[in-house]
Amino acid sequence: MQNTTLILKAANTALVLLALSFSASVIASYPLADYFSLPWQISLHISTIVIAGLFKLSYVARCVCQYQLGMEVK
Repeated sequence: MQNTTLILKAANTALVLLALSFSASVIASYPLADYFSLPWQISLHISTIVIAGLFKLSYVARCVCQYQLGMEVK
């Protein structure tokens, strides 16, 4: 039970941090692309995909923890 609560807090924190990272990555990839070299633009586009995948994994971890704690899964 204690581990599940800890993982839930970590997943919630990860969701917030990844959402902010994703937003920054998208902003840097598109509207601010002129300020970055081509290798940086490529890495920003790749990071957008990777961050989105990590966000989804964090959301699944959150849902599993909520289910195990008997909370409403949203």
